Amino acid sequence: MQNKGLVKLFAVLFGLVSIYQLSFTFKANQIEDRAEQIAALKSDDPTKRAQDEARYLDSLSNQEVFNIGVASFTYDEVKDKAMNLGLDLKGGINVILEISVKDILKGLANNSKDPVFNKALDDASELQKNSQNSYVEDFFIAFEKIKGNQKLASPDIFANRTLSEEITFDMTDKDVKPIIEQKVDESIVSAFEVLRKRIDKFGVTSPNIQRLGNTGRILVELPGAKDIERVKNLLQSTAQLEFWDVYKGEEFLPFLAQANEALKPLVNKTAKNEVAESEVVTDTIDDADSKIKELTGVISSDSTEVGENPILDLLRGYGSGGPVVATFEAKDKDKIMSYLNKPEVRSLLPADQRYVKFAWGIQAKGSEFIDLYAIKGNRENTPELSGAVITDARQAYNQRNQPSVSMQMNSKGAKIWEEMTGKAYAQQSQIAIVLDDIVYSAPGVTTGPISGGNSEISGSFTLNEAIDLANVLRAGKLPAKAAIVQADEVGASLGQEAIESGTTSFLIALSLVLVWMILYYGKGGLFADIALLLNILLIFGVLSGLGAVLTLPGLAGIVLTIGMSVDANVLIFERIKEELAKGKGQAEAIKDGFSNALSSILDANITTLLTAIILFVFGTGPIKGFATTLIIGIVTSLFTAIFITRLLVDWYISKGKGLTFSTSATKGLFQNMHIDFINKRKIAYIISTVAIVLSLFSLFTKGLDEGIDFVGGRTYQVRFAQEVNPEEVKADVLKAFGSAEVKTIGSSHQLKISTKYLVDENTAEADEKVQSELFETLVPYFPKGITYEEFKVGSDDKKIGKMFSSKVSPTIADDIKKESLWAVLGSLVVVFLYILLRFKRWQFSLGAVSAVFHDVIIVLGIFSMTYSFMPFSMEIDQAFIAAILTVIGYSLNDTVIIFDRIRETILERGGFKGGKNINFAINSTVSRTLNTSLTTLVVLLAMFLLGADSLRGLLFAIIVGVVVGTYSSIFIATPIMYDTLKDKGETLDENSKI
Repeated sequence: MQNKGLVKLFAVLFGLVSIYQLSFTFKANQIEDRAEQIAALKSDDPTKRAQDEARYLDSLSNQEVFNIGVASFTYDEVKDKAMNLGLDLKGGINVILEISVKDILKGLANNSKDPVFNKALDDASELQKNSQNSYVEDFFIAFEKIKGNQKLASPDIFANRTLSEEITFDMTDKDVKPIIEQKVDESIVSAFEVLRKRIDKFGVTSPNIQRLGNTGRILVELPGAKDIERVKNLLQSTAQLEFWDVYKGEEFLPFLAQANEALKPLVNKTAKNEVAESEVVTDTIDDADSKIKELTGVISSDSTEVGENPILDLLRGYGSGGPVVATFEAKDKDKIMSYLNKPEVRSLLPADQRYVKFAWGIQAKGSEFIDLYAIKGNRENTPELSGAVITDARQAYNQRNQPSVSMQMNSKGAKIWEEMTGKAYAQQSQIAIVLDDIVYSAPGVTTGPISGGNSEISGSFTLNEAIDLANVLRAGKLPAKAAIVQADEVGASLGQEAIESGTTSFLIALSLVLVWMILYYGKGGLFADIALLLNILLIFGVLSGLGAVLTLPGLAGIVLTIGMSVDANVLIFERIKEELAKGKGQAEAIKDGFSNALSSILDANITTLLTAIILFVFGTGPIKGFATTLIIGIVTSLFTAIFITRLLVDWYISKGKGLTFSTSATKGLFQNMHIDFINKRKIAYIISTVAIVLSLFSLFTKGLDEGIDFVGGRTYQVRFAQEVNPEEVKADVLKAFGSAEVKTIGSSHQLKISTKYLVDENTAEADEKVQSELFETLVPYFPKGITYEEFKVGSDDKKIGKMFSSKVSPTIADDIKKESLWAVLGSLVVVFLYILLRFKRWQFSLGAVSAVFHDVIIVLGIFSMTYSFMPFSMEIDQAFIAAILTVIGYSLNDTVIIFDRIRETILERGGFKGGKNINFAINSTVSRTLNTSLTTLVVLLAMFLLGADSLRGLLFAIIVGVVVGTYSSIFIATPIMYDTLKDKGETLDENSKI
């Protein structure tokens, strides 16, 4: 092998970089384990533990926690570089939100009452159920059918005041459509920005938000999110950007003092007794009370007579002439807001302040404090100006070259803005810019009323703060709700179990493969093992370096890669043994073995890589993670098998030592075989025909157990303290919902419950209703005393309750089904073309694709025939599609290896010779075929038996696929290729090419 030095250097550097990347993961895990231990010592309450844990980690965010000599890193930096764990390994939530384009269109039409417009909206909603178009496209189609003489540019529809600058009465529908499409797209982009800002508040690591194509759908992944219900509510609530007049904060200091007194008997009813017994008053209370008295002149009751001060004890500062009333610690903001909104407290406000809105400002990064603002509300609780009037906002610089924000409003907004700024200038007050009830800024007006709608907001902004404020202003008011059309929720305890079971199965599978390679190939197997271990290091290193997310299916992809990565070494070792059997010297045999195996290795891995890429393109979430690790594993295994194994083998023989690539037990095994495979093809055809007929019969009569991915609905994985009868539970759930599927998943005390109850409703209220009614139905099966809150979060201590939930709306289910079909068909077309390109004969492509169809039908048939009694879920969902594509890739891998040997054999031995040379080629690959298949099966079985319950269906499909694929590559693909040849005794000359 040439360039050995370069390969060594690259391998060392690649390995060191991988170790460097993974060191951050180990350090982050160490710190988080420490945080968990500290939190556990402080409290037994899971909620308080989570808060204490988060507080401890926050305290380390900017502190040095990792020093490697040449560089040091804070916890935030360590966390950013650590490997990201997916939802199924860490718990959390993964949702696809659909922005209601129908609501956006209504908003653009100023909530028009026009019957044609509203009928077109309703018709478009119906079309969407079976359409691949966007909602806007279906709306235009529906409008065209019923419009009569009506136009989109009608003053009753889009030629209204709001859109008067873009749409005029004389425009045709053709002119209006692109404007509406652009406006809808802008609204979805705005929604995306608002959601991104909301997600930043959750404080989860590795959040992911992305827009899905040009649809109104947005994918949000929040691994590690604790309060899932809060996340769902925040994601679905409509974004509101508003401009409000404000009070001067100092006006409310007397009110704070009065509120504090009113709250004392409510918050601390036993304070009098406690004070009488202790006669102790803290310095903090005295100090806070005296400050209030000094500022306001209000003489309140002696605090020593009543007890603690509910508000004043938490107060940390006051406003200085602006709209800020006071400053508190961020951790107390919910408590303070609950105090101020109590009816007993609100009643203390004077008449001119009765509609005041209290709102929090933005918490500065690294600060523990947050400001309380007083906003001028009204009876209707509507702002003078909403964000809908803003047409543009950009970060700029003022005359002093400081970061500022410039914004532009439409004509309607400009007029109101002139009135508001004029009033603020006259009163020397501010205007609050509020998004989702949070005050982002409260600028004053220094130059008089602002006309024309052009404004500049200046302040002590940093550059990033100015950019963020401009983004907020651009987001505007979103006149549309965001519905969750697909969601997966995983409890933290289930994620921890997945990590533990996944790690166990991974280590066992790895150990079995390492031992088998040494037992079969001796010292050669040891070198392959070293290459395999390096391969695993590289896979994890690349995943960490790329910032990719490791999911449970991704871990399965790595485990599958272990089984498949030895395939290249098996091919090489088998070819070396063949060269040695021909009487060649050791060095020459090794050189020729590596050279002769290269073509087969590349062909086999490229076909698998193509299917993995298709899976990556069409997949989402965990399935994309599966494809990612498979792709990385294929690339790194090629490098380690071809180059690292070669380096080790060459190093060993350079010492003059012999290397036979076998042991005493395996020497001569599967050598000199003379099975007449071609003549046995009719028997194989009969067996396969029977299997296909039975499969098709079952598919057409019994069908498949379609999961909610394909039909829509909600699924809950619920764990009980004892064994439960699924039929009894199903009867109760049916009584409550009218629709239910109940199956045991994993152990007998765990059920998977699916229902289509309220399937067409995507609101947070509907989700909560279904979940609460499910809890009420299941209460008799739980220990007495379990609360709804414990059920929702899945008690970590008792490990009972809801462990996982998933939701898919019928609309997106239809899209998933169609995308899955295209993914499978696309992979077949791509592979057909690749094999045609490589082998130059359509017979090879036909044989390979026929074998794949054969494998897929039989896998589907087995699932159809067995799903009703298997002790694990065999639903047809996105994970199953991943399994089918993996089966396609594996089957093709096997087939291409055999075809490659057939091509080589007929070139060397003078044509097909009536199938004689085909038999020779198949016999010479039997050892490799069985070795690779058995190794892969051992790995898959380890994962299947010891891994997570949620992966058993996927793994079972791949196991069946490996067995059937191994059979079909020999008995289906090759015979069909042979039977479709015109001249089965064809002899090729030296210049002929296959």
